[in-house]
Amino acid sequence: MNQVMATVPEVDDDFATWVAARRPALLRAARAITGDPHLAEDVLHAALVSVMPRWGSLRDRRAADAYIRRAMVNHHYSWHRLPQHRLEDPVAVLPERAAVATGSGESVAAADQGRRLWELVLALPRQQRAAVVLRYYEGLSEAETARALGIGVGAVKSNTSRGVANLRRRAALVGLDGVG
Repeated sequence: MNQVMATVPEVDDDFATWVAARRPALLRAARAITGDPHLAEDVLHAALVSVMPRWGSLRDRRAADAYIRRAMVNHHYSWHRLPQHRLEDPVAVLPERAAVATGSGESVAAADQGRRLWELVLALPRQQRAAVVLRYYEGLSEAETARALGIGVGAVKSNTSRGVANLRRRAALVGLDGVG
């Protein structure tokens, strides 16, 4: 037991505090990127583990969220290149939001509409989903999204445009109002 504990690196208190504060937002982003709550946990943990040894050398702590998001995208993409992930289909699960439906007819309808919209987002191709999620769900600029995905701003614009067009078309097909 002591040998196992001896191999675990010491966690910087600053890193642990930052993770505790940012974990819910990072997990939402990971769920949005992966489309699967279980894979999102794995992707987030892998990203945090890969960043932890370099935490002390991070010059701008304000960029830490972007650094972790980029690591999550990299892990997600690399895992999808592995054969076992090609056969899996992500489960459409809406990430937790701050407000939960209270039970009134209006809030239940809004929650159902949000769930249905999220299912449409999860059905988008991977690059389109990542661009749409980072731009509109996470509120990143085109340049920030490009850095997070490791692509050019033009590719972000293209993927976002195609993703939103796909969402509008699919929403119209299923009778979902308010997408656009």
